[in-house]
Amino acid sequence: MNNTDAYSAALDEIASGVSGFIGASIVDLDSGMPLASRTTRPDFDLEVASAYNSEMVKAKLNTIKVLGIQTHLEDMLLTLGDQLHLIKLIGGGSVFVYVAADRGQTNLALLRQVVNRTTAKLD
Repeated sequence: MNNTDAYSAALDEIASGVSGFIGASIVDLDSGMPLASRTTRPDFDLEVASAYNSEMVKAKLNTIKVLGIQTHLEDMLLTLGDQLHLIKLIGGGSVFVYVAADRGQTNLALLRQVVNRTTAKLD
């Protein structure tokens, strides 16, 4: 299975495993371009979200570097009023998975569990 097929299968698994799934993408960190994406809402622009989340991940990685913290970034969580957004780095940190879900239909533990289980197959 090539990366495109593996990414597509991973997003299908996340979409079916996360209650309240809104959208997800697997993103190249350097370019900010989604390598694969899925959404249940046509108004949820995953290309724009992927690009901006890429900048946020780069900023956090730079912060870790500047502070001299001797560790790696695993994931980032954004809690919005009605949504949870999870960013999980994979592929040695050159790629990340971005998932958005309805906060009223899921919780952080379940979201992380599905994403971690799925991304373990990609590393």
